[in-house]
Amino acid sequence: MNKKPLKKAAKKSLPARKPRSDAQENRMRILEAAKEAFTRHGAQASLDEIAKQAGVGAGTLYRHFPSREELLKEVYRTEMGKLADAEHRLAAELPPVEALRAWLLLFVEAIAAKQVIAPVLKELVGNPKEVFEDSFLRLRRAAESLVARAVRSGELRRDVEPNDLLRALVGVAYVEAGPDWQASARRLVDLLIGGARR
Repeated sequence: MNKKPLKKAAKKSLPARKPRSDAQENRMRILEAAKEAFTRHGAQASLDEIAKQAGVGAGTLYRHFPSREELLKEVYRTEMGKLADAEHRLAAELPPVEALRAWLLLFVEAIAAKQVIAPVLKELVGNPKEVFEDSFLRLRRAAESLVARAVRSGELRRDVEPNDLLRALVGVAYVEAGPDWQASARRLVDLLIGGARR
């Protein structure tokens, strides 16, 4: 009596796996295309063009993201999440101070995306405070972990504050220094690391 339900369950579960995988791939392609489009064209980037660049139909885009606001929020969360998650990979691959340096350089790149996406989110969503706060908390934890590891290695001074490093880089980005601010921020990463060494 137990065999029949098991066979039915197996038949139902097998075909369900592929659509989930395909749906996840579609979602990731949409987010990548949206990030590029919003960075290039701002809030009014064409959603139809985003779908086309992602290789999906407009219906697929709207099934994943029913509104422009939802798409923007998820692009922001995803980009900040990638940066936060990079901490584990870099810590596993590089010596402590080099891992911190590599992560701070990725942080500079993320600021560029944030400069475009954050103002658009504020404009369209009104108060996306929880999105920003959640993302910043994850970034702060990643920075704290990398700094703590470098301090434990004996290569970094004990008084180095992770928030000071992040504030310094954000400060460079928001000074009206022209289009070369990223080059300045990258140079600042090396200055900060150099000054923080024991």
